[in-house]
Amino acid sequence: MITLKNITLRRGAKVILDGASATINPSEKVGLVGRNGAGKSTLFALLNGGLHEDSGDFNIPAQWRMAQVAQDMPETSESATDFVLAGDTALAAAHAEVAAAEASEDGERMAHAYMALQDVGAHDAPARAQALILGLGFQTTELDRPVNSFSGGWRMRLQLARALMAPSDLLLLDEPTNHLDLDALVWLEAWLQRYAGTLLVISHDREFLDAVTTVTLHIEGAQLKRYGGNYSRFEDMRAEQLALQQASYAKQQEKIAHLQKFIDRFKAKASKAKQAQSRVKALERMEKIGPVLAEADFTFEFKEPANLPNPMLTLQGVSCGYPGAESDDAPITIVRNVGKSVLAGQRIGILGANGQGKSTLVKTIAGDLQPIAGDIVQGKGLSIGYFAQQELDVLQLDDTPLDHMIRLARDTTQAGRLSGQSTREQDLRSYLGGFNFTGDQVKQAVGSMSGGEKARLVLALLVWQRPNLLLLDEPTNHLDLATREALSVALNEFEGALMLVSHDRALLRAVCDEFWLVTRGGVLPFDGDLDDYQRYLLEEAKRQREAIKAGALNPPAAATPSTKAAAVPQAQAATSASTAAKPAARENNRTRQMRKELEQCEARMAALAEERQGIETRLGANPPLEEIQRLSARMAALQAELDDVEARWLELGNALETIS
Repeated sequence: MITLKNITLRRGAKVILDGASATINPSEKVGLVGRNGAGKSTLFALLNGGLHEDSGDFNIPAQWRMAQVAQDMPETSESATDFVLAGDTALAAAHAEVAAAEASEDGERMAHAYMALQDVGAHDAPARAQALILGLGFQTTELDRPVNSFSGGWRMRLQLARALMAPSDLLLLDEPTNHLDLDALVWLEAWLQRYAGTLLVISHDREFLDAVTTVTLHIEGAQLKRYGGNYSRFEDMRAEQLALQQASYAKQQEKIAHLQKFIDRFKAKASKAKQAQSRVKALERMEKIGPVLAEADFTFEFKEPANLPNPMLTLQGVSCGYPGAESDDAPITIVRNVGKSVLAGQRIGILGANGQGKSTLVKTIAGDLQPIAGDIVQGKGLSIGYFAQQELDVLQLDDTPLDHMIRLARDTTQAGRLSGQSTREQDLRSYLGGFNFTGDQVKQAVGSMSGGEKARLVLALLVWQRPNLLLLDEPTNHLDLATREALSVALNEFEGALMLVSHDRALLRAVCDEFWLVTRGGVLPFDGDLDDYQRYLLEEAKRQREAIKAGALNPPAAATPSTKAAAVPQAQAATSASTAAKPAARENNRTRQMRKELEQCEARMAALAEERQGIETRLGANPPLEEIQRLSARMAALQAELDDVEARWLELGNALETIS
């Protein structure tokens, strides 16, 4: 187990932990929570050896293997699969030993090396690595792409996959969901639920913590407090404790006031001096209960829009995508023939697996991309507030929050889009104060701010414009739990229309009352709830993993969710009907052939396994060197053939299951 006893930990002059104690048992899944700056990442640095305690006793089992996500951006031309595969340090060591054994021509060493290679799972390691990559949202066509050809967010996903690939007894994850879409997030939850080691995770995603963790460790006031249960249970228990503390504090204050009143009244009287002095001592001995100092609340609101056109906008046969690389190249179409209207007051959650075109659709509606085909008809007086995934990247890092507000006020005035907002500098300062940019912070360079502070500034710029249609693409990536809660409350009170892309299921549940599903190059209504959608995503992840294990690197198009969740396009229905109309005899003949080949594969696998067992038995008897070399070579050939037969067996099994 991990034990911290009376730990004091400093970061510079700041005391992060002061005499803190906690215990983490083997195989526990622990959520580490606390306000920004409380010291969560610093505690991780203590656990991984990056920092040492200033005093106290800290112990972690020496034999435990530790894995965590590297924070550096990988710069390498090796393929995504090879990069993730390298995370399995035990496999790398086994390969190195095989190479050394072969170079030494020591037959016994070679035999042990090959068996060790088998023990660490060398035969299915590439499949395991590719399953991790696909689970985190990559496409099968990207498995062999160079790592440095991906953008920063995708490279961090590869770093996460590499950490998951590493054999570990302790896994440290610091905000693992920041770069993930909902489909990858659901897959990661399922993976972590199966993880057999000890897990410590820092996250601002409430539902992620609830799904994964069974213990919550809270950092507050330089102390560690352990709660049994997930984040929601922690909130309930903490609320009860705070209420009890507040009641005890109020009762004690009444007692203190009563004692102080007696002291003040009788301390000058000789006859009562002794009693007054005893009360002074009682007051001094009393262990003071502190008042409940709740974490600073942050709230904001969207002002009432100046007008509410209805419909807000109408999409008429719109196709979305990107222009070709060259001026004469055909455009790349992602989503086709969208015919939808957005009405005043609608709150739409946009769902869809990674790469299906959610952000492309939102960018087209916002005007960042031009439609490839069709028309977008805007209602009179439409004012769009757009929060893009990369919105933080377009902030001017050398400018201050006040500089951004002054520039926004000037641009809005010149465009004639003012809706009653004040543009005086003092009023802009006061407005920023409502978003916790107070005092000298309004003059602080944006480049020196945290991701959460930048996200708050983007929200401030958005709210000031008084939009009547909000397009939000992953707005919570850098927000802590308190700010996410404030955003949820503000969106629920917003009187305009909302379109939201987010992996934060708590936010989607709280503010959206209908969903659109972007899938198969189109947009369909999704009549299920988020639980239905999560089941669909898990089924898709399972199907992709099975396809990879079978060697099918080009799996068929993703299955549409259940009829409860989405309508099936007419073209797809026609295709299904055509398939069903094939002659039964032809289908039965094909099935018989596949079943016969499947039986042949099973028989061959059994024969190969039996021969391998015989070789292992013979090697265990320490035969002569020449025989060891011959048996080792035969063992390698057997394993290669067995891998091929297993892959074909899986492929046939999946195909038969699909037919049935």
